[in-house]
Formats: sequence, C-alpha cells, structure tokens
Amino acid sequence: RVGLSDEDVAQWAVRTGIRVAMLILLAFATNRFAASLIRRFEREVVATGDAQGFERRKRAQTLGATFRRFLSALIWSTAGLVILRELDVDITPVLTGAGIIGLAVGFGAQTLVKDIISGIFVIAEDQVRVGDVAIVNGIEGAVEEINLRTIVLRNIEGVVFTISNGDIRTLANRSKDFAYYVITLGIDYDDDSDGVVEAVKEAAAELESDPAFGPHILAPLEVFGM
Repeated sequence: RVGLSDEDVAQWAVRTGIRVAMLILLAFATNRFAASLIRRFEREVVATGDAQGFERRKRAQTLGATFRRFLSALIWSTAGLVILRELDVDITPVLTGAGIIGLAVGFGAQTLVKDIISGIFVIAEDQVRVGDVAIVNGIEGAVEEINLRTIVLRNIEGVVFTISNGDIRTLANRSKDFAYYVITLGIDYDDDSDGVVEAVKEAAAELESDPAFGPHILAPLEVFGM
C-alpha cells in the first residue's frame, strides 16, 4: 500500500480484518453444521435396537466419519483460498502450483493413490465397518478406524495395527450381520454324553430367556456332535 496514508491503511486493515474474521467464522460454522447433519443422519439411520439396527449403525458411523473428514478438509481449504483473495494475494499461481504439484505427486505417490482407491472400495462395498471384528492379512482385531488410506485394528492384547488399504490381501469379517460362537467342551470317556448335551441345551435356554443376553442370541444352540 505504498502512497496511501496511515488512515487509509488502517481502514483497509479493519475492513479486511473483519472480512477475514467473518470468513473464518463462516467456515467454522459451516464445518460444525455439516458435522451435525452427518451425526443426525447416523442417529436417524438406526430406527430399531435389533441386530439389523446395530449393523446399520456401524455402517453409518463408518461412512459418517469418512465424510466428516473429507468435508472438513474441503471447507477449510476453500476458506483459506478465499482469505488469500481477500488479502489481495493472487491465488492463480497458487492454484497453478497446486496443479503442478498434484501432477508430480500423482506420479510419485502411486502407492498413496492405490491405498485411497482401495479404501474407497472397502467402504463402498461395505466389506468391514467400525466395530466389526475382522482378520486382515492374518491379523485379527476389532476395527477402530477405517480411513481412505488405512484401516486400524486393535487385538485382544490391546496392540494397535495400522494396515494400508492397498496392502490388504485377505479380509475376513467375523461379525458382519451375525457370527457363530463355537464352544468345544472336553468330557471324560465315562461321562454320559446325552446328559452333557441336555445340560448344555438347558444352559443355552436360560441364556435365551435372560433379558441381558437374550436379544443378542439370534438362533438356538446347535450341537454338531461328539
């Protein structure tokens, strides 16, 4: 602002400062509003408390977390460019440079692109969701996060495994829709096998009638054999 008086510079700074502050507040409010809409969608997707509602909730939470991160990055990136414009910074070189850098990164980050594309298919095809118990490349654990680039598992010992989506070769979902709880009981050769089977069935019937466990049992006990 060469050649302008201090008063003109002060007025410009005040006007620009107000605009920048308003843009930041608008971006913050938009981000919060979008996040609240996504969370509301997650809650409304679950209409019942049965097993199907539980599956829908896991699906909605997985998609919601991904969309929240994407929209947040988009909103703040756009706000940053608009703020630079308000500060009389020519953003054309920025956009051009971003395009060139993006092209260079595209050639040099093929693994990253592979991870992101694989992550999109994992989410879109509903292969696994947050809260599921899965086996990925031989590693078993509860799914804590599903990102566009990685999937995060925590095993029974509390160890966290972060696996790139592009490196997923085998994925087994142990809790999608339903799961079998397989129990192997060891008994003596002299025990009454029929009596053991009846005792096990009685215990299963008690669990089915229990208000805490009953709603989670989808089918009666099956005895495969001795």
